[in-house]
Amino acid sequence: MEINAAVIFETSGKFSLERLQLSEPNDDEVVVRIAGAGICHTDLGARDGHMPIPPPPSVFGHEGAGVVERVGARVTKVKPGDHVVLTFNSCGACPPCKAGKPSYCVNLFLHNFHGARPDGSTTLRRGDQVIHGNFFTQSSFADYALANERNVVKVRNDVPLEILGPLGCGVQTGAGAVMNTLHPRPGSSIAIFGVGTVGLSALLGAVVCGCTTIIAVDVHPDRLKTARELGATHTVNASETDPVQQILDITGGGAEFVLECVGNPRVLRQAVDCLPRLGVCGLLGVVAPGTEVALDMDKIMNGRTVRGIIEGDSIPDLFIPKLVDLYCQGRFPFDRLVKFYPFDEINHAVEEMEKGRVIKPILRP
Repeated sequence: MEINAAVIFETSGKFSLERLQLSEPNDDEVVVRIAGAGICHTDLGARDGHMPIPPPPSVFGHEGAGVVERVGARVTKVKPGDHVVLTFNSCGACPPCKAGKPSYCVNLFLHNFHGARPDGSTTLRRGDQVIHGNFFTQSSFADYALANERNVVKVRNDVPLEILGPLGCGVQTGAGAVMNTLHPRPGSSIAIFGVGTVGLSALLGAVVCGCTTIIAVDVHPDRLKTARELGATHTVNASETDPVQQILDITGGGAEFVLECVGNPRVLRQAVDCLPRLGVCGLLGVVAPGTEVALDMDKIMNGRTVRGIIEGDSIPDLFIPKLVDLYCQGRFPFDRLVKFYPFDEINHAVEEMEKGRVIKPILRP
């Protein structure tokens, strides 16, 4: 079928709206009409060649939400007309997948960053030209996307569908890090370094879990203001003060839980240095392979934990509907993070995001 999609033709180039051909669905695949697609820094990192992915031309987008249009012959999970959120894909057969940890799938790159289906077949073309698609098994910067049955999540149909796409990656990453990984007890303290989409979603998760000391750390005053409005009890501008000392003073010795949502070795060191004995630091910020950090080994020896977290340790079919329910109850107002843009303004939306003027842009085809 013919679709409209935003194509990158050169590394770090602009998005170009093109008419493409989308492959027919395989027996285990689903065609989704996109209602909204969030823009994530992972999309921009892929655009800029910071990931081991095929070179352009490519279609990115991995926070899509929409309506099921067609399903393959073996699909039983969803049917045409269902509302779905698209998320990351996994193989379902490796040891982490079988252990209920699909975000640590041994074949994660093959299913999400390969530029084609795992068997090498392509999903997008412009005439005779192959366009690398299948990004996160969706490439949802388009009006229609082809997904696998495994990475579509059925959601209730009484919620505005266009806002739900970010639940598939950025929002579930932050909220899940708190709710699925850290499991803070009511009354706990937590410090969050970097309050973009992931960090603010973590903050919302901390509110849901009953944390009573929630410290947001950033260098953008506007984001710190938003963090306060969403439930932060304290904010720290790291460009004006030493965040480690500030957190130690606020908590009287360290935050029980800390999240690094920036992807910066210096910030990770600060996050670990904020921990008391038996405290836990979760690393969410994405970095290039080979990035190293220096930590105080004595601090780690004294019961502190540093733990990497991918996609919020989420089982999307279970966790995303829970977040939607919390949103409907008014307890998880992630819609406060988003701003909508027409699909043909994708380059303007990216510019606004890169300049820090918007936290989570969502494209509406």
